[in-house]
Amino acid sequence: MRYEAPAKINLNLLVRSRDERGYHPLRSVVQTIEWCDLIDFAVADEDELEVSGADVSDGADNLVVRAIEEFRKSVAVPPVSVLLQKEIAVSAGLGGGSSDAAAALLACCELAKRPPSFAVDIAPRIGADVPVLLSGGTVEMTGYGEKLEKMTGLEGFAVAVVVPNFELSTADVYQRWDDLGEPGGFELPDRFLPPALRDTFPFQNDLYRAAVDLQPALGDFVHDVGLLWDSAVLLTGTGPACYGFFSDRAEAAEAAGSVSGTRAAVGVDLRPKGVERVENAED
Repeated sequence: MRYEAPAKINLNLLVRSRDERGYHPLRSVVQTIEWCDLIDFAVADEDELEVSGADVSDGADNLVVRAIEEFRKSVAVPPVSVLLQKEIAVSAGLGGGSSDAAAALLACCELAKRPPSFAVDIAPRIGADVPVLLSGGTVEMTGYGEKLEKMTGLEGFAVAVVVPNFELSTADVYQRWDDLGEPGGFELPDRFLPPALRDTFPFQNDLYRAAVDLQPALGDFVHDVGLLWDSAVLLTGTGPACYGFFSDRAEAAEAAGSVSGTRAAVGVDLRPKGVERVENAED
C-alpha cells in the first residue's frame, strides 16, 4: 500500500491563551498543497520503519510509529514494514510528520478492515494537524485541531514555499508567545492577496512575532524574500517555512528557485484533497 502524504500551509493562525491543561486553542484556515511524502506499508514479520530523504527518528517518537500504536489500542493490526520517503522539509511548520501519521492511520484502517472514517476519532490523539491532513483541501480547524469545517476549495493561484537553513521548535515558539504576552499577528491587507482570497478571512499568524523573537534570522529572511518577490511573504504554522502567492505553478517555482539560503524551495499547486492511497510501481 502506498500513500501520498501532503504538506499544508496555514493561511491564517489565530491563537488563544493556554488552557488549564497547558494547550492553546486555535482557529486556522489550512490549505493542503501538492508537496508530498511517499509512504509504503506492507504486512511483515515484525514492525519496521525505514526513513529516507531526511534525518528523522525511526523510533517510538516518530509520528508514524505513534499513529500505529495508538490505532492498536482500539483494533489489532498485524506487524508492518513501513518505508517513508521524506520530501517535505522537517521542523518547518508544513505538517509533514502529521501527514505521515495520517497516512499510517489510513493504512491501519485498510489492514484492520475498518472504514477510513475510523481514523478520524484517533487522529486528534496524535497531533493537532493530523485530522486536517486526513481531510485536506481548504479547511477551517478550531479547538485543538479536532473541529473541522470544509470550505469552498480555493483555486486560481499557486504558492512558492521556501524554508530557511534553520529549524524552529513548535513548543518553543508557543512558549515564547506566552512569555511575550500573547501578541497578535500582523494582518495582511487585501491588496496583497490573490482575488480568490480577498474579503474572506483575516490573514495573520499570531505566532510570527514569537518565532522572530526566538530566531531573529527569520525576520531578515522574510524581509529579504519580500523584496526579492515584490510581494507579501507569510509564515506557515510555527515556521520557519514561508510562502507567497503567484499566478501559476511555473511562476511560483521560478520565485522559489530565486531565493538563496534555503534548505527547501518549491513552487506548487493547491491540493484539493488530503492523504490518499496511490498506485505504486509494483501495482
